[in-house]
Amino acid sequence: MTDAPLDCLIVGGGPAGLTAAIYLTRFHLSIRVVDAGESRASWIPCSHNHAGFPDGIGGAELLARMRAQAQKHGARITAGRVTRIERDGDGFAAEWGSGPQAARAVLLATGTANRRPAMDEGAHAAALARGLIRYCPVCDGYEVTDRRVGVIGDDAHGVAEAVFLRSFTRDVTLIAPHSNQHRLDGQEWQLLAGSGIRAVDGPVRAIAIEGDTIVLDVPSGRLAFDSVYPALGSDVNGTLATMLNLARAGDGTVCVDDHQRTSCPGVYAAGDVVTGLDQISHAMGEGGVAATTIRNDLAKRRPILR
Repeated sequence: MTDAPLDCLIVGGGPAGLTAAIYLTRFHLSIRVVDAGESRASWIPCSHNHAGFPDGIGGAELLARMRAQAQKHGARITAGRVTRIERDGDGFAAEWGSGPQAARAVLLATGTANRRPAMDEGAHAAALARGLIRYCPVCDGYEVTDRRVGVIGDDAHGVAEAVFLRSFTRDVTLIAPHSNQHRLDGQEWQLLAGSGIRAVDGPVRAIAIEGDTIVLDVPSGRLAFDSVYPALGSDVNGTLATMLNLARAGDGTVCVDDHQRTSCPGVYAAGDVVTGLDQISHAMGEGGVAATTIRNDLAKRRPILR
């Protein structure tokens, strides 16, 4: 092992993982955060939904502040990707490229990854930074009030997102991403019609930025919007959960109890890797709960004395 066993290894440096790091270092526990740098929070150009920042704050800046706060109290944060984790005696062994590391407890805060529409990486980043592509109507539906909004999706999830956005603007269009026609049942068609949402057949052949708009090419022509929401679902970053044989829900999220304990004693999970609201504030709350549970569970095994 490269170091003495940690009290807790935190995998993931998003809002959940960093909140836990702040708590655990202030509990005088030895921890390390291993961060692959893929937190969805870093995509947010400016969040006006996060309490305490009335003028908004960018996701990258928020994460930088949280890292600095954790490090101020002694947290070690390492850039890297944990590639192996397994039970080792009464603790765990993990590896991320610099040799194995032992830990008494593990917190998985690995999050999820949004499925993106087919477009150039640079164009996607530019559209995201300008609010032309958005992924979270709960976070920023207010910002598209009375604007032209497109939703890329052709299932119940796409319908639900379109209907949710209809409470912010009258101009909502649901576009099928891949198939020629939407795969909706009668009730879903009625919901769209009753909400005044237009449905356009796909597939989406190209997405581009034109001036202050984002344009989609579909068989019937070109569609211009002020913002587009890809409602294509997401994938749980669950490779490590699989290695640890953790109980999972039908959508792949990790099952936890009310205190963020997983089915494997000593392993905890918080943030978007578990079923929740996919909100920064919610992930931070779970990070705090997980950290406190970890501290108390470790103290039951061996008293924490100063």
